[in-house]
This record gives sequence, structure tokens and C-alpha cells, in this order.
Amino acid sequence: MQETPTITAAEIARLAGVGRAAVSNWRKRHGDFPAPVGGSATSPEFDLAQVERWLRAQGKLPDLATADRLWRHLVATSTSPAVGLAAVGALLLARQRLSGGPAYTECVKRGPRLNLTPLLPDVDELADELGPQGAFDALWQRFSAPGPGRVSATPDDLADLMAGLADVGGGAVLDPAAGTGATLRAAVRAGCTAAYGQELDSDLARLAELWLALRDVPGEVNAGDSLRADAYPGRTFDAVVCHPPFGASNWGDDELAHDPRWIVGTTPRTEPELAWVQHALAHLRPGGHAVLLMPPTVAGRRAGRRIRAELLRRGALRAVVALPPGAAAPHGVPLHLWVLRRPPADAPPPARTLLVDAAAGDLARVLDTWRAFVADADVDVDEPGYARAVPVIELLDEDVDLTPARRQPAVVGEATGEHLVRTRERLAAVVADLPALMPQATPAPDGVDGEFLTVGELVRSGALHLLGPIRGVPGGGGEPTGDGRPVLTAPDVVTRSEPSARGGPLGQEIPLAVGDVVVPVIARQLTARVVTAEGALLGPGLYLLRPNPAVLDPWFLAGQLRTSTNERQASSLSGTLRFDVRRAQVRRVSREEQGAYGEAFRRLDAFESSIRQVAKLGDDLVRAAAEGLATGRLRP
Repeated sequence: MQETPTITAAEIARLAGVGRAAVSNWRKRHGDFPAPVGGSATSPEFDLAQVERWLRAQGKLPDLATADRLWRHLVATSTSPAVGLAAVGALLLARQRLSGGPAYTECVKRGPRLNLTPLLPDVDELADELGPQGAFDALWQRFSAPGPGRVSATPDDLADLMAGLADVGGGAVLDPAAGTGATLRAAVRAGCTAAYGQELDSDLARLAELWLALRDVPGEVNAGDSLRADAYPGRTFDAVVCHPPFGASNWGDDELAHDPRWIVGTTPRTEPELAWVQHALAHLRPGGHAVLLMPPTVAGRRAGRRIRAELLRRGALRAVVALPPGAAAPHGVPLHLWVLRRPPADAPPPARTLLVDAAAGDLARVLDTWRAFVADADVDVDEPGYARAVPVIELLDEDVDLTPARRQPAVVGEATGEHLVRTRERLAAVVADLPALMPQATPAPDGVDGEFLTVGELVRSGALHLLGPIRGVPGGGGEPTGDGRPVLTAPDVVTRSEPSARGGPLGQEIPLAVGDVVVPVIARQLTARVVTAEGALLGPGLYLLRPNPAVLDPWFLAGQLRTSTNERQASSLSGTLRFDVRRAQVRRVSREEQGAYGEAFRRLDAFESSIRQVAKLGDDLVRAAAEGLATGRLRP
């Protein structure tokens, strides 16, 4: 980046959140559009400051929060978002360690891979506002937001589950395919004492290491290919967590044919994921656990039978957990978690392996089921359709197929005539209530739009108090309070579920009150939910809007937020699913009128809930009837 940064037409489009064609039209139609200052005739470059002034004057670049403004500059002027974020991260780390002053100024001059001097005011402003850690987290959230071309990181809830299954607390952790560091961050949240990693992409490795360094977590993240160039040869750790690459066709099987890490046998060329399994085992201390995210085909492919069988015989493979589709990328595939243990030399191999089928989405039970299985080797885990402790001798058949669903006993009694009648009666009752729930509405006079205020303006006027999202570790980390209070999470809001988490970020507890409106920061569409019961805490990734009841009706506010216009208006970045609720607009009407609109929105909310219930009951009815007819428990 230069002292006066330049950007291309494509980068202007990203900065303004529009397509390339819009920028071309602006250049043709507006004579005052900034002239190119470099580049070529086919790929001109423009002065960033001039472009920003023009966009703002045209109303095409609204005022942004410091983090959003800085992030857009980095995206527009860096060779990649990872490079820009790493450059800022290095400065924030220097600021934290050098506490400003001449040494920090000298660090800025020398600079990392980019010269950030033109953006230094925004960097310093964000660090003053949030601290170096918080500033890096704010930019990190924008870097990791879903969107075209973005790196697919392991979701925080899944990474937390992996860290829990590996029992990382109090030990040193390794992730040999660290990516952006999602599993290492989960390990830190779970209380690991040191975090180490390796990542093929040097920019991502640098980002993961910066995150650890900003929190003074001992450890390092090295760049390189873990299989071909192991950064930790011969070294063992207390736990390994890993989301390895899937389906690699050129992973070094020829050159690694006799590698000492293959402790249960040479890995077949067509089983790269099993190479990662053995790599993880080789880096575990005896008794330590590893948890790897795996594609489901690894559990049953014929080429891997020998390796799977040997893992079972030696007591190294302790559990396989089937996850619901969408748990992690690729989102259409129901992935598996493999839980492994490095057997102590003198310990007899366990007699059973735990297979859990959580494909229906019941992840909350997985950790408890695993801990009960580990605590008592003789415990009888046999929950039809969900979990079973399978004798190893039973698994060592011709196929050695470890797919959990294929080893679960059938669910008995769900397709009885009584169950079918009950489900049908419930479905009919809900459907009968639908017409009464749908609010009556009449067309308004033509041209009636009214005046709109942004949420930010409502906050400044005192009509609304804005809290959250809770800051700290990305994904809403922080130590639990230990009091067991329910916590409303972003997925709870999206799925209209009861609060599913427990505890809360220590020192950041925000109790929810009746009439509060909560909005997820990241969702597939802008979603708003009115709190109707007390007792829960605000979870991570949520805005809390607390209206002044004398001025603003909560149901009216929630209904106003959920428009397609606000989805576009509140999107922080083009192509992402992240929303800045402060930019959403609310129509100005009297408090009396708000009550009528609010009641209509409340009835719409109830109607939507009933529609969801109808869909679920209908699905249950079809499945139960088909199952009963197919098995003969029901007759036509």
C-alpha cells in the first residue's frame, strides 16, 4: 500500500457494496467521478481518499463504525483480506507489547508486509475503543463472516464440542491443520495451557498465531504441510484437535510410505484422512485424546478396512459421532467426529467403542454421553436411534463399517397406531387454529410511506437502548459463570427455540427482560425476536434492543426490522450474512398506532410458529406412517 492508497474499479465496487457494472456506470454518467491516478487503460487505479469523498458526497458510502471502515479499507487495498488483517494484527500486537511510544512508532515505520501508515488513525481509534485484543477480534469477525470466496472455518459451537471431547483443559494442544485457528481458539476457551498448530497457508498460520499472541497464550503456529514437513517431529501433546482437508489426491503417500507416524500400518493412497488420523495419534502422549472432523465415507470405505480394524484392536478409536448436515463445510454433507486415544503401553484394549448418531441435530447430549462412556467402561450405553457402546468384536466384521446409523438398534414403537392417531390429532388442531392467527390487514392509501429513522438515531434519541453483542473471544467465549442460568444464543433465535446454553461470559452477564428485542449478528436473513419471559442471559452474537415502552412498542420494532429493505440496509459487507442493526430503519408512527401494528406483528409471529409446528408434525406423520406400513405394524 502506498502513502496515498489506490484501488481498482473492482475494489471500489467492494468498498461501496455494489457490482462492477455500477462503478462503470458511475464513471460514464458522473463527470466529477475521480480520474485514474495510475494503472493502465484496461485496469485503472484511483486515489482511495478521492473515491471515498465522492462516494460519501453521492450518498453511496454511509457513515460506518470504525471497525467496518477499517475493514473495508483493508479489503479494498490489500492483496487479500488475510494479508491485511495480519498486517493490522502485527501492529496491534506491537501496540500491546510496546504500549505505544517511540518503539511502537518505529514498528509502524518498519511495518509488516504492508505500509499501514494511511490507516493508522483508524487502527489507533479502534484499539483505543476496544483494546488491541478487541480490535483484532472485531476485524476477525468480519474476516470470518460467511461469504463468497471466504475461508470456511470450523464453526465455534462444533470447535467447542471437539475441544470438550478431547478434554483439552489444563494441557498443551496441537492442531496440525489449523486453518484460521478455530479449534485452537476453542481449546483456549476450554482452558488449555498452550496451543500449537501448523497450517499450509502461511497467511492463515500468521493470523492464528497473532490471535494466540494477543492473548499471551504460550505456543506457536508454523506454516507448512504437516504430512510432508511435520513441524513437530517426535513431539507429543496432551490433546490434538483437527479439521483436516478432505479428499486430497496428492498428499505425499509415495514419499511417506515408511513414515514412523504410521503406527497402525501404512496408510493407503486413497485414504488421506486416515493419514491425518495416524499423524494425530503419533503426536499424542499416552492416554491423550484426539478429535478429528472427518467425511462420513471414511467410516466405511473398503480401502481403509485394515487401518480401521487395527485402530479398533489397539483401542485407539474410542468413538465415532455422526453430525447433522450443515454442522460444518461442506454444509450438505453430514460429517463425523472421530475420537481417538493413544493407548498406554500396559493398558488392555477396551472392549467397546461408542457410536453416536446425532444426525438429527441433538448435539447438546453428545458431550455428556461421551463423558459417561469414558467414566465407566462397563456403563451400558444403548439408546435406540441415538447412541450405543458397540463391542469391538462386533465391529471387526468383513466391512469394519463404523457408520453410527448402521450400528444402531431400530427405534421401537414409534409407528404404532396410537402414535399415528395422536400425531394426526395434534396436526389437525394446529391447522384449525391457523385462520384465527393470521391478522387482518387492508391496503393503505397509495403513496403512504412515511418517515423512517435508523436504529442508531432511535438510540441517540433515547427511544431505544442498544446492548451487545458481547465482546471477547470470537463466538462468545469467556469463562462460564457456573450458576447454570440459561443463555439465549443466536441459533435459538433463528430456530425459535428455548435458551439452549448454560452459564455466560464472566463479567459480561446481561439478563434479558420481557419486551427486549434480540437480533443475531450473523444469520441467513435479518431475524428479530421479542423476549416474552425473564430468566435468561444474552448470549454471544446477539444484539439486544431494549425499547423505552413509553415511546416504542417492542413487537412493532421487531416487525419493522424484518424487512427485505433492512436486510440490504443493515448488511455490513456485500455478500455476507452479517448485520449492523444500527443501520436498520424503523417507520415513525405514533405510539398509539404502534400498538395496532405491534399486535399484527405479534399475531404474525404466532402464525409463523404454528406454520413451523405444522411442518414438523406433518413430517413426523409421514415418517411414522411410512415406517409402520413398511414394517407391517400398520395396515392400509
